[in-house]
Parts: sequence; structure tokens; C-alpha cells
Amino acid sequence: MNTRIKLSSLISLALIIVILSSCSPRRQNYKQGVFSSASRRGVVRSARRYLGVKYRYGGTDPSGFDCSGYTNYVYKRNGLSIPRTAGGQFAAGRRIGIRRAKPGDLVFFKINRRKISHVGIYMGNYTFIHSPRTGRTVSVDNIRKDYWRKRYAGTVTFFR
Repeated sequence: MNTRIKLSSLISLALIIVILSSCSPRRQNYKQGVFSSASRRGVVRSARRYLGVKYRYGGTDPSGFDCSGYTNYVYKRNGLSIPRTAGGQFAAGRRIGIRRAKPGDLVFFKINRRKISHVGIYMGNYTFIHSPRTGRTVSVDNIRKDYWRKRYAGTVTFFR
């Protein structure tokens, strides 16, 4: 009798665990690089659509973007889920050298020289598009400019 009660309790517990785990949201594994290369063109095309949109601290939509809100929004418009913050995006992506970067990858900078604090979308030929700072708008810049070269921290990809 005791064995039957224990067995049925174990089966019930296992069933509850299965049901609950199927209801829980799955954690996104950003490091897999599961996004297809075809998505790159869409990311770049979308990024260009927002040229001229004003910078807004904490901004996550076309009424105003901060840097990571911009990259997150552009990726999301193309069905790609990435973290919201620049630091989170840098940590989640697969690191690559700038010479291996392709349009649609993300480039990162340490503006305050301590931690990742800025991100943009690589466009090719050492150019990137980003939402720079208060008083500016989404624009294209060059990583080779002294300002950006000195603060460059790395490039990541979320693509295969």
C-alpha cells in the first residue's frame, strides 16, 4: 500500500513538473548565432529607414532612440530577438574581429573607457549606423575616425 501511494505521488509530481515546464518561457540562447545571413540585408535596410530620428535617452521606438534601443528595435523589426542594453548585446553575441564583420553585425564602444556603453549596426567598409547622443540623430559614422577608433571595444554577430 505504501509503495502504491509513493509511486502515485511520484507520478503526480512528475506530471506537474512536465506541465509547469511546458508553460514556462524558454530562455533565449543568443549565442547560437541562429539568425540567417539573409536577415542581414533586412537589418541594414531597416537601419537606414531611421536615419534622422532624434536621440532620446531610454528611447526604444521611432519617436526617439538611444543606441541600444535602436539596435534592439531594428533587429526586432526583422524578427531577431536580442537583449535591450549595449552591455547585454555585447555579452550575448559571438565575438568576431572587425575584419570579419559583415553588414548587420553590431559594433561596440567604451565611451567612458570602463564598460561597454555604446553600440551601432555595422554597414560595411568600416562604417556603422547608430543613435549617438542627446542633440543628435541616427546617423552613419566611420570606425576609423580617431574618436571611434580610440573607443572601439569589439564586434559581435548573431548570424550564422
